[in-house]
Amino acid sequence: MSLRNLPSVDRLLLAASSFISSYGRPLTLKALRATLDEIRTEITAGQRAETAQEDILQRAESLLKTWTQPTLLPVLNATGVILHTNLGRAPLSPSAMRAIQEISEGYSNLEFDLVTGKRGSRLTHVETVLQNLTGAEAGLVVNNCASAVLLVLTALARRKWVIIPRSQLVEIGGGFRIPEVMQQSGARLVEIGTTNKVRLSDFEEALAAVPEASSAVVMRAHRSNFKIVGFTEEPELKEIAVCAHQRGAVFVDDLGSGALLDTARYGMEHEPTVQESLAAGADLVMFSGDKLLGGPQAGIIIGRADLIAKIKRHPLARALRADKACLAGLYATLLHYLLDEAESQVPIWRMISLPLEEVKLRAENWQRRLGFGEVVMSESTVGGGSLPGESFPTWVLSAAVKSPDKALARLRKSKPALIARTQNECLLFDPRTVLPEQDDVLLACLKANLPAS
Repeated sequence: MSLRNLPSVDRLLLAASSFISSYGRPLTLKALRATLDEIRTEITAGQRAETAQEDILQRAESLLKTWTQPTLLPVLNATGVILHTNLGRAPLSPSAMRAIQEISEGYSNLEFDLVTGKRGSRLTHVETVLQNLTGAEAGLVVNNCASAVLLVLTALARRKWVIIPRSQLVEIGGGFRIPEVMQQSGARLVEIGTTNKVRLSDFEEALAAVPEASSAVVMRAHRSNFKIVGFTEEPELKEIAVCAHQRGAVFVDDLGSGALLDTARYGMEHEPTVQESLAAGADLVMFSGDKLLGGPQAGIIIGRADLIAKIKRHPLARALRADKACLAGLYATLLHYLLDEAESQVPIWRMISLPLEEVKLRAENWQRRLGFGEVVMSESTVGGGSLPGESFPTWVLSAAVKSPDKALARLRKSKPALIARTQNECLLFDPRTVLPEQDDVLLACLKANLPAS
């Protein structure tokens, strides 16, 4: 086939009127030109002899579908991992979603004072509820907890000393390393203790050795995704705070997970709470919005008003600030805690507090409606950099399949995608992390995909 025999772009456009209606003329034109370029290359290389106009249109349509298909998609999480980082961590409460929609679909008073009619500050919209909920003097919200740590260190510790135990120089998901964040902030790192042991005397000696201890920062980074066990030692948070304050240093606590409720109430190990950090004497506490708080992605900084004021004035605060949708969703989530309804309204706490008997009933209902599988005991985990290694009992639907990997691949291709886990050549589906309103969709997916396995 000669290159001269290829149809012109204008001719193809006339035949692609349905594409233009669906995708617009500019994108359709781009797809047609890209398709023609590919075919010319194939003909020149001898890989293609001829191409009908219909084939060109089909290839262009395939390109258009690829370009306009979103890659961020909803999934059903049947893994039993409540805060699954790869699956977006905490799902939001209906109230939080309504708040985000209401604020996002029109204008708002994000930075407008309705009383004075003058410019306001977005920093005030969540601060009051944070104060009432935690007892902190002030608060600030940025876009995630890594940003919160970077902002605090940059605003308070640039060219100053930051004292932290070696056992807390952690790396979390995505390659976020505490030493590198300190370097980026301009802080001077002072490592104390050993990998497994740090004593109060280590803090005292470091503060005595650094120039101008009154301008130093003592930092605790909570080990959110691993444990150190065995021959270990670490002083209490209150002891560290007293030691820092005696020398005039600022004590900051990178708490990470942001628990406001006691996880021990639900049969798990106790996760340090935000309130406990403040009560122990932390001057600032940083934590995430989308982990055990159960809200949208955010980094929250609470504590002393004078320190928060200094951080708010730093130029980096603007670069890392939260947007209106985040602030609206976060406020609605925090309000659940303030109204003592988090356990019933925040999805992750509904999952954590779900009685084992109810989990079993849902698994049995799945089995009955599907007509296959076996209900067996298993374990759920919190995940998301919270309570590392901690699990608690659950009931799952176990389905034996010939090829678990192929079955999982089919489930991932369904709409919506269904994510599960495997054990002993069986697929496991945990009701704890599937919202009750998603049951019908999950079962339809299983009926369509598992019988062929």
